[in-house]
Formats: sequence, structure tokens, C-alpha cells
Amino acid sequence: MNLTDRLLKILSLKNMEEFDMEFLKVMSLRGPNIWTYRPVLEVWVDIGALEDSPSNTIPGFYERLSEWLPALIEHRCGVGEPGGFLLRLREGTWAGHILEHVTIELQNLAGMQTGFGKARETSTRGVYKVAVRSRHEVVSRACLDAARDLVLAAMEDRPFDVPGTVSRLRDLADSLCLGPSTACIVDAATERCIPSIRLTDGNLVQLGYGLRQRRIWTAETDQTSAIAEGIASDKDLTKNLLQSCGVPVPEGRVVDSPEDAWEAAEDIGVPVVVKPSDGNHGRGVSAELMTREEVEAAYEIALKEGTEVMVERFVRGNEHRLLVVAGRLVAATRGESLTVMGDGRSSITELIETQLNIDPRRGSTEDFPLDLIVLEDEPAITLEIARQGFTATSIPAADAQVMIQRNGNVAFDVTDQVHPDVAATVSLAARIVGLDIAGIDLVAEDISRPLAEQRGAIVEVNAGPGLLMHLKPASGEPRPVGMAILNSLFPADESGRIPIVGITGSNDTHLVARIVAYLLHLSGKHVGLACSEGLFHDQRLVETGNRATWTAARKILLNRSAEAAVIENGSDVILGEGLAYDRCQVGVVTGIDPASHYGAFYIETPEQVFNVMRTQVDVVLPDGVAVLNGNDPLVVEMAPLCDGEVMFFGSDPEAPAIREHLAAGRRAVIVRNGLLVFATGDQETPLFEVVSSVRAESVLAAAGTAWALGMQPELIRAGIELFRT
Repeated sequence: MNLTDRLLKILSLKNMEEFDMEFLKVMSLRGPNIWTYRPVLEVWVDIGALEDSPSNTIPGFYERLSEWLPALIEHRCGVGEPGGFLLRLREGTWAGHILEHVTIELQNLAGMQTGFGKARETSTRGVYKVAVRSRHEVVSRACLDAARDLVLAAMEDRPFDVPGTVSRLRDLADSLCLGPSTACIVDAATERCIPSIRLTDGNLVQLGYGLRQRRIWTAETDQTSAIAEGIASDKDLTKNLLQSCGVPVPEGRVVDSPEDAWEAAEDIGVPVVVKPSDGNHGRGVSAELMTREEVEAAYEIALKEGTEVMVERFVRGNEHRLLVVAGRLVAATRGESLTVMGDGRSSITELIETQLNIDPRRGSTEDFPLDLIVLEDEPAITLEIARQGFTATSIPAADAQVMIQRNGNVAFDVTDQVHPDVAATVSLAARIVGLDIAGIDLVAEDISRPLAEQRGAIVEVNAGPGLLMHLKPASGEPRPVGMAILNSLFPADESGRIPIVGITGSNDTHLVARIVAYLLHLSGKHVGLACSEGLFHDQRLVETGNRATWTAARKILLNRSAEAAVIENGSDVILGEGLAYDRCQVGVVTGIDPASHYGAFYIETPEQVFNVMRTQVDVVLPDGVAVLNGNDPLVVEMAPLCDGEVMFFGSDPEAPAIREHLAAGRRAVIVRNGLLVFATGDQETPLFEVVSSVRAESVLAAAGTAWALGMQPELIRAGIELFRT
């Protein structure tokens, strides 16, 4: 290397040492916002010296980044096709944009799929706003921090442990995000446009708002009876109830000692099954036991997994899991026994690793339909091996077949094979126990034949059954069990929504909110109001001070008595927190004074203020109404953005927007000859005299909102007169 090249390298390394990305602010926007309908993580990042160093000026950066994260090839970016982002990276783009895409990719690799992201310059040189879709705030923040470290390492040609970082992020996501059973129900709710709210760090989720809400906890609902769950956990009681109703169950009883277990086995006749009476997931179950030694050893294994032990007749056949929802069979899977084949060289432990655990469908997390076989965690398997004269270290002869597990691995879909008589039997079993959602375990040689023909039997009824085996079967077709559960909670005509009125603008939003809440109260509804004057329930002040916040609004949506919600949203809420609801029935924009919103959140132009306020219009439901100030040109521009109907209000009925709106046969609230008038096309209904004041348009907005909600003009007239006093 000559002197010039060495000097250039030294200068390059010096510049790289100055590279940095400082996070000035990180915000979790937990509802619809200026970026998208969904929650996002927004970061204000100062890229410093990198403003003068786009990606194509940093030697080797493109190669390192694309090698570390090869799936970046799938990012379309502004080009609109795979490879779009890498094209921008090669041609030259800035660190804020790169941070966006790397954060997205790390979230994807962590198992938290997303594709949305934006990066925008601010008026301050080198400072960017970067927003990425966030399904969990803590995980997204961890991905953001890791993305910054990874990008800087790639720029500075430093090592970076990508696999280790991804593993750490995946573990974090697995521990914090919804489990697969809960997630599939929430996904079904999203598909049906039913809102969801996670209530805890676990799997307790509210579906719907206010009075219309339902709750789920994995595969249990607010309709799952505690008594039924208690019955299901007592296997002996469950069996007695099923037997009394003619449901086939294996003969057997609870035992209290190894000696009693063998006595029961002799009474029943071998082979038998020994299992905990209150266990689950097949833990502690030993099957097809023939000798006293086997039964007594199995008793000790079962006792470790429950408080009581049962001995039952062994039912020949494969174990099956049938899922019953609201009295209807919706999915079924079959189990298969596990064996390994000896090679004369490998121990049983080694054969399990090379012949069973090597299966890509097996894993230690809930993402895998089949579990890993770990002998030290499975005493029942150890007993099964011992019954054949082996230990974990034994080396079976070549071509010798060793049984590892007789039951379990219930993950092979057989839904379409279930005989109607079997479906009717498991539905009856769920009703007898009293469960709205039940996992029925039965043993049969052929699920396509009635149980009576083959001495098949139901061996367990489970509350809160796992759903992964139906969502990701080891073979066969996945079943839409999440949608089946959701449909049992919300019939086709139920949306889980209450009327929500969202109000934003630059003036008198709190007054409009107070009037609308009062009118709804007079109509007989239990109303929650979150505004800058406090948090109210049914006109009762429950929290003082400014409650036009995400937190206060969310409290209304959680309230099971709320039949309607009125929520004031200032620009600071939209920019700093996001809306508390996903969609609303009525969205109101009172008017816009751009200058009053300048100075915070890098908002400095009328166009930026417009983009903030339009958020309220963007979330109006297709069957909802946007109530807009027709005398304000900036607000009028929002009309085409509404998915539902648009209703203008304004004291000047000759304003161009209002005049054209009425000419098209649409609705408006206007003042004519000193009277507030409801107008539809050329049909006008005068209500009452409007006192000329700065706040007259607030009365128009409130009256229009009540009209949009279907309230009768007479009630609106009386309500506003009463509110005045």
C-alpha cells in the first residue's frame, strides 16, 4: 500500500469513528397516528456527520449490510418491487432511512412480522423522524437499538454478532408477545374489523369496546364456566359424568398407592393406563402397562404430575384431539407413536437426536407443532424404554426397533375424516362438562368409524386447549380455529363496537365534546367523556384536569358499562400518543388555525398541521360520518379522505363547499335567518335560534354530530337548550 492510500485509509477510519446516530426522542404511538392506522415506534434521530456520508460513500458498507441481513432483498422501498431498498442503498441513501429498514428486518427475524416504515427529514439538518410498525413496544425498542448498533458496525467495518442478536430478540419476542392460541383469535378479530386491547403482559385480551366487549385468555373466554373448568381438571369426576350420559369412557378408578394401583389393574385387567387425575398435556401418562413393576413405577411418575393417580383400561388405537367450539366440532388431529431404528453403533439418546429431533417440525418453542424429545424431562419415556430392556445409553442392534413414545405428537390433521357419530359424541361430552371451548382426547383405531364399533373411548376433556396443533399441523390442512372461536363470541352482525365520537381541531373541541356527551346522556345511553376538562362517566366527573389523553380515553373503552364514548383529541395526542381507538363512528374537525400548532414535534407548515388533523377523518368507519367545518378551506380538503359519509357544518350557508354539498343532495348543518337548520339537499328543518357568537359553530358541530348518530331533532333541540342553562 502506497503512502497516499494509507493516508486515505487513516482519514476514512477517522471519519468512521465520528459516525453516530443519537436518539433524541423515542415515542410509542399506540393507536392510529400521522403515519398509519396501526401502532408505531417513532424515533427522532440525529445522524450527525452521517448527513454528509450517504451509503454509497462508505467503503464496503453495502456488501457488509446485505451479507449480514440477506432478507433485505425482499424490502421494496419506494421502488415498489423486491430489491428496491438495496438499490437505494447502492445508489446512496441516508442513515435514517437505513435505520428504518434494518429495524423492520430485525423485527421480522425476531418473529414479529411487519413491513411498514417511514423516514422523513425535519427542518433541523441531520435530524430525521423514523417510524416503524410496532406490535410490542419493548421488542420494537430492542430491535431499534440493535439496528443502530448493527448499522454503525457495518459502516465502521467492525464485527457484529447478527445470529446472537437475532436469537436474543427472538427470545424477547417469545416471552412478551401473545402466544399462538391467543394470537390466532386476535388475528381473526382483526380480519373481521373487531378491535382488540391487550389487558395484561400475558394472554388476557379484550375484544370490542365498552358494553360490547368480550374477553379471551388463550382458548378460554368470558363464557368459560369456572365450574366446568374445575370439572375438566378432575378426570375421575369428568369420567363419571360422561359415563352417566352414555359417553364411552375407559373403566378405571382413582388409586392412592402403588399397591392400590396394581390391585386396580388386576380388577380391570391388563393392559392398563396410569395417569394423573388432574394433569394436562399428556404429562405423566404411561400406557399399555402389563406387569406390577410397570404399574407401580408408573404410579410414581403420575403422582409427580398431579395430586391423584388413576388407573384405566388401555384403549387400543391412536390418540386423537378433537376441538369443540360452541357445541360444534371444528378441528381434529391424530397422534402417532414414536420409534427409532437401531444401527448397532448409536445409543438410544443419539438415535433420538438423529432420527426424531432432527425433524424441522420439532422445537422447544410454541412455534413448532412437535416437541423435542428430552429424556431427562420425560420419565414416562424413560419407563417405556426400560420396559423394553434398555436405558438411554443402550445401543440397540442394527435394525432393532425401539418404541420411544406410544402416545403424544397429536399434530396430524384428520378433521375431514371424523365420523358424524364421533363428532356428535365429542360435542355431547363438551356440553356435559359445560365447556364452550373444549379439547376432547379420545383413543380410537379409526376415527372415521363410530367408537362403539372399535371400543374407542374418550379419555379426557380439557379446558383451555392448545390450538397450535390445529394451526400448524405436522401434516394436513391448517384449520381456522381462531375464527371459529371469534364467531362463537361475535355473530356475523356483531362488530363489538360502541358509538365513538372523536373530536379534534384548533378551537372549542372541549365544548363540542361536552355538548355531544350531554345529548347522548339524554338519549338514555351510559356515556364516557374524555376531554380537557376531565374524565366523565354519565356526566359524573371522576378525574379532574386535562383528560384529553390516550390513557383517559382508553379507560372509557375498557369500561363494561359504557354504551358510547366521546373523546377529545388534541394535536399533541395524535402526534405523541396516537388515538386510543382504531376506528370511530363520528369524527369531528372543528376548524384549523395552523399557527397555533407550530413549534412542537417539528410541525411548522399548514400542510403538516393538515396531516395531523386528517388522522381523525382517516379513522371514520365506512358506515360512519365525518362532521367537518365547511367554512374552513383546510378542513374542507379532508372530505375526500373519509371512508364514510361527510356532513358539513357552518354559519355561512353560501360557503362554496356547503353550497356544492347541498346541491349534491348531502347533509349539512347551517344557519339561515338566525336559525340552526338541518339541511339535506334542498330539504331544511329549522331547530332553534342560534345566538351569534364565536361559539356558535361549536353548537353547529355538536348538533351535526348528534344528527349523525341518529338522534331525533326534537331531542337535539331540547338537549342544547338544556345545556345552555
